[in-house]
Amino acid sequence: MTVKLHLHLLSDSTGETLENIAKAALAQYDNVETVRHFWPMVRTEAHLDRILQEIAQNPGLVIYTLVNAATRDALEQRCHSLGLPMVAPLDPVNDALSALLGQTAKNKPGRQHVLDAAYFARVDAIQFTIAHDDGVLWEEWEEADIVLAGVSRSSKTPTSIYLANRGFKVANIPIVVESPPPETLYTLSKPLIVGLTTSPDRLIQVRRNRLLSLNQAPETSYVDQEAVTRELAYARRMFSDNGWPVIDVTRRSIEETAAAIISLFNQRGDRPGMIEP
Repeated sequence: MTVKLHLHLLSDSTGETLENIAKAALAQYDNVETVRHFWPMVRTEAHLDRILQEIAQNPGLVIYTLVNAATRDALEQRCHSLGLPMVAPLDPVNDALSALLGQTAKNKPGRQHVLDAAYFARVDAIQFTIAHDDGVLWEEWEEADIVLAGVSRSSKTPTSIYLANRGFKVANIPIVVESPPPETLYTLSKPLIVGLTTSPDRLIQVRRNRLLSLNQAPETSYVDQEAVTRELAYARRMFSDNGWPVIDVTRRSIEETAAAIISLFNQRGDRPGMIEP
């Protein structure tokens, strides 16, 4: 039986943190039809009044990250009068930090989004990664933090973009049997080179979906079981011969794959090896 849930997310900043918290929590439940009501940049009581009207019309769970005391009080009083459950997920963390640090939180909206050096480094990483997708500009790979190698549709690009958002400059290169990568790949010293692999069945499924989305013929060597198995074996031999760590992405999300790569990056010098799904 499917349960319908109205989920109201209120933030006085971009709401990115709140969305991630809600997404992580909802992933633990099945058969839930979630109707999300997303309210970022809630910084005035006038704005809050308009939001409260919709909350009253669509009662559900209210999750909020509001630091202004007056705005918080108004929201909490209204939710209490409506009998609605409400959660401020960052409060326990802030309380613990205040107790440990002996400081009071600044209570300034969007403080984590200050345009500091880390922010501009992340923007630089994203620009680099987009410019070095799919084997482009291989002459500049030495500037990368990470180089991802793998056959077509092994999640190189989305993983690269995710890592770039974490501040890593990433290049990626497709491994093609008929077209060996440039020799530069074997001479890199600065970047961590990681091979991505997957199961033949999973790869064929992804490739078929790609062909269908492009209205291309569904039966080609691109999705032939024997050809795909041979292609993956070729890539694995290349990774093994060069001592590159390998991550099997068959049953991994992009986030999980990126987390494994970041762990490898932080352990430079350890013996590389296969990371099983």
